[in-house]
Formats: sequence, C-alpha cells, structure tokens
Amino acid sequence: MNTLQKALSALVVGSLLTVSAQAAVNYAGQPYVGVKAGKFLVDTDGLDDPTAYGIYAGYNFDPNFGAEIEYVGSSDTDIETGVRGVNAEYNLKTYGAYGTYRYQFPNTGLYAKGKIGFAKAELDVSASNVLGGSVSDSDSDSGLAGGIGLGYNFNPNMSIEAEYDYVAEDIALLTVGAHYKF
Repeated sequence: MNTLQKALSALVVGSLLTVSAQAAVNYAGQPYVGVKAGKFLVDTDGLDDPTAYGIYAGYNFDPNFGAEIEYVGSSDTDIETGVRGVNAEYNLKTYGAYGTYRYQFPNTGLYAKGKIGFAKAELDVSASNVLGGSVSDSDSDSGLAGGIGLGYNFNPNMSIEAEYDYVAEDIALLTVGAHYKF
C-alpha cells in the first residue's frame, strides 16, 4: 500500500471514530417507564391462558442499547378439575431484568426490539370444595429469558410496542405496552 493510500485510510478511520465518539458523547441516556397488558401463553393441559398486566422501567444508554426491568402479573384463572364440587384457580407472576437492543428503521418511527436476561416465574394454585376444605400451593422457576418485538415512536417521549417473550419452560407472554421516555 503506498503512502497516499495509507494516509487516506487513516483519515477515513479517524473520521469515523471521531463521529462515533461524538455521537456517544452527545447522547445523555434516556430513562422510561411503561405499562403493558396481554396474555400469558401457558403450555400445560387443563390450564387456560390468563390475562397479563404489568409495569416496566428502563434506561437507554444510547439509541440502540439499554436495560429494562419488569413485573407482570395475571388475573386468577379457573382450572378445569373434572371433579364435581371442586373449584380451582391459579395465577402467574413474573419478574425480569434484561439487556435490550433496538434497531430504528430509517426515516420512520418504527423500531425492532430484542431483549435477553433473567426472569423468575411464580405460579400460585388454590383449590376448594363444597364442604369448605381448601388447599393451596406455589412453585417458581428462574432462568434465562428473552423476547422480540416491534414498536413505534409517536414522538421523542411516547412509544408503543408489541412483544413476544419467553419467560420460563411452558410459559410465554404476548403483550402490548406503552411507555413514556423522560
């Protein structure tokens, strides 16, 4: 490579590094809070999918990378027991912490979102019979979790997004949420 090519290569690389560093310096970060609702998708025979509702908060370190925490709970959902006079119900709760990545589609408010992290799912079950007897139990599972979604920025502070999340074995979550960025 001759001296002119080396000098031009150094100039291009230096310019790109300067632009990237300047973009990182100018981005001050952006916290946000939001609400979501949807359905837990439970892959277990005899259990209906409960309605899900939750809150979440996050921080965008730059336009693409961030971190997010969330809590999602469910309504009490009936369980088909098949036994006359026995009523049973369950509910789910999940807690998660994720790293996020957003890809902003050029010249639109549309973005794609991916997240990966850890989640804890808690299942509470209770049953009662017509004679007044009752029993309850709970179980939990923690592990690697993640999700994908699409969102839309209405303006610099308001966004909506739809997500599909894998929470734990046999438990997924499909939600629509809205959040406000500060």
